[in-house]
Amino acid sequence: MRIYLAVDAELLERLAAGERISAPAFRAESEDEEDELAALEEAAQHGSVVAAADVDGTDDVTLEDIASFHVDLDGTGDLAWFATQEIDAVIREAQKR
Repeated sequence: MRIYLAVDAELLERLAAGERISAPAFRAESEDEEDELAALEEAAQHGSVVAAADVDGTDDVTLEDIASFHVDLDGTGDLAWFATQEIDAVIREAQKR
């Protein structure tokens, strides 16, 4: 199941350090693309970064569970996509907020 976690710089740093984190999680009402987008956008309203994660029944995640990160870089509401390998850049962006 895909969940969208609203995270901040501190939680991202913990992920990068290999820790398991828990954050406010938002789920799509269905697997429909529009529902997925709605859940992603809702998570973005609650955190400076959204971490999209694939989990089985838990909201606690490690970096291995994360599929991607999403960040509003310019305040327009458009979310830029980042791979998990780019977590250092995502942390830097989150620290600006």
